[in-house]
Amino acid sequence: MLTLLGVAAIATLVGLILFRVTSVVVALTLVPVVAAIAGGFTGEIGGFAMDGIRSVAPTAALLAFAVVFFGVMNDAGLFEPFIRWIVRLVGDDPLKIVIGTAAIAAIAHLDGAGASTFMITVPAMLPIYARLRMDPLVLTSTIALAAGTMNILPWGGPTSRAAAALEVSVSELFLPLIVPTVVGVAAVFVCAWLIGRRERRRLVAEPAQPSADAMAPPIPPAATIRIGRLWIFNAILTLITLVALVLEVLPLPVIFLVACAVALVVNVPDAHAQRERLNAHGSAAMAMVTTVIAAGVFTGIMTKSGMLTAMAHSMVALLPASALGHVPVILAVTSMPLSLAFDPDSFYFGVLPVLAHAAAGAGGSAIEVGRAALLGQMTTGFPVSPLTPATFLLVGLANVDFADHQRRTIPYAFAITLVMTLAALAAGAVTW
Repeated sequence: MLTLLGVAAIATLVGLILFRVTSVVVALTLVPVVAAIAGGFTGEIGGFAMDGIRSVAPTAALLAFAVVFFGVMNDAGLFEPFIRWIVRLVGDDPLKIVIGTAAIAAIAHLDGAGASTFMITVPAMLPIYARLRMDPLVLTSTIALAAGTMNILPWGGPTSRAAAALEVSVSELFLPLIVPTVVGVAAVFVCAWLIGRRERRRLVAEPAQPSADAMAPPIPPAATIRIGRLWIFNAILTLITLVALVLEVLPLPVIFLVACAVALVVNVPDAHAQRERLNAHGSAAMAMVTTVIAAGVFTGIMTKSGMLTAMAHSMVALLPASALGHVPVILAVTSMPLSLAFDPDSFYFGVLPVLAHAAAGAGGSAIEVGRAALLGQMTTGFPVSPLTPATFLLVGLANVDFADHQRRTIPYAFAITLVMTLAALAAGAVTW
């Protein structure tokens, strides 16, 4: 019963979002509520939902203040010198810009944190894309591919979760995946080249058609903000903020709350002007916050009701005995799409141990199951998953539709996972 409800809920959610039947917030909220009622959890919906909301509340606060902070920095012209430097370096060739975007995102994700990667890369690159009339979906897709592939690093969330769930060392789990990871990063740049070449052709064919983002009315800068006047201060403030973010000297929402307050006081000392800036950037922040809270409701209900766990056990039970010996390869191929159905904690602490135990019982290797999962589950798949709050930060900062981002990115992400699977087979990290 729980398995059928879980599958129906996931399928309904994906269908409503991809086909734009409802908004993301509506789908993330109503689908799990209806599933919980159908499963007999009516009296527990509130508790389940609040558990989920509490788990994403820090992320929601982080996104709200980060959007306002970077909005004020953009108003103050902080990114203008960087934009000019990038334009001089890569010229106005969309192909080179997309490849450069992949490189910046890959380097930024060395800390393994999706939120910081997106907050570093999107605000810096989006003005360049808008200036050259490039599709912002190209930006989000390229960043997602680079960050997702780099998320397999040993200090990233998926690898540490897998090691803990299987009770093995991180090095034992990851070292055999070095070659597949390098191949995956190379595949990211191949995809960036293909994406950039297609975008260059589009711009040549449609020279007079600006992108939807470029056509949108820009946020008017406050009269009291003088571009370049406080550039050095703003650059130092942003650098300190990002360093504090990486080192986690304070809770991340607190870091951006303080940085946002300082930025407003210094750049727009007048209280009325500060309210104008908050109103100007607040709509974008609010859209992201509501989506993240709704995602928390979905994850909380699906997890606490036991639907995700039931799906995991049923998935193993449905596998024929002959297939249990090939679980690593099967999981490697399906790992990226599974990111759309399972959040990282549910998968790595709920699904992975069950699959690993089943594979070991059939004479296979439990640790190979873990390596297979890392080829896509919340690695290449995390920047397109509705169960990852950072995904909404990415699309929110770039002001693109979540479903459009999924359609553009998923085929490339799945292809990269397949390439990494072949490399893992060739390197012996996963065996058939």
